[in-house]
Amino acid sequence: MPKPVNTPAAAGAPVKGPVDKALEVLDALAQPDSPHRLADLAARTGLPKPTVHRLLQTFADAGYAAPAPGGSYRPGPRLLALGATALAASRELRLARPVLDDLRQRTGQLAHFSVRDGAAAVHVAHSEPSSAYRMALAAGGEVPLYCSAVGWAMLSALPPEEAAGLLGGEPLGARTPRTVTDPRAVLAELARVRETGYAVDDEYAEQDVRAIAAPVLGPGGEVAG
Repeated sequence: MPKPVNTPAAAGAPVKGPVDKALEVLDALAQPDSPHRLADLAARTGLPKPTVHRLLQTFADAGYAAPAPGGSYRPGPRLLALGATALAASRELRLARPVLDDLRQRTGQLAHFSVRDGAAAVHVAHSEPSSAYRMALAAGGEVPLYCSAVGWAMLSALPPEEAAGLLGGEPLGARTPRTVTDPRAVLAELARVRETGYAVDDEYAEQDVRAIAAPVLGPGGEVAG
């Protein structure tokens, strides 16, 4: 979600250092649908445009960003190499990929694997059927936990108090007319997910799209994805 741009820091809010700012710009740069305009990157990070431009120039010089037409930027070769190396070294992804392929072959549907980053589910791998229909799902894309099947599945595998803390007590943002926006209602549904072992997204994140998901647990019972 875009952050306020060029606004004073809130009282008591931690001051961002140079490394924090650089990481925020890199994260925004790596989001799907690149290239990204300078104004979009500033809006996403909440940083002033001159700061974002200066960081982008540094990244471009080092190969982590690449200029694109229209004053936009896309991930550079060194950033792409880092991502590829991290994905190749991931034990979870090595185990998930054959399972995704099997699910896709047996169902004829898109199968994907996501991990949790705070209150968001981040898509890291998928197996897509050969058909005319395509979903806009890319590695690195994210969706809030509260409005996705993968999110509900991961929330259900967390201790209830931790899941409640991630949802908060305020109304949640509606992505579609069917999004469940009451945190208490989401928590109530998580009890059903724990009982059945799977979660259903009934157009909560995107209209005309439904999904089913089950939590993947590590050896110690922790949520892996």
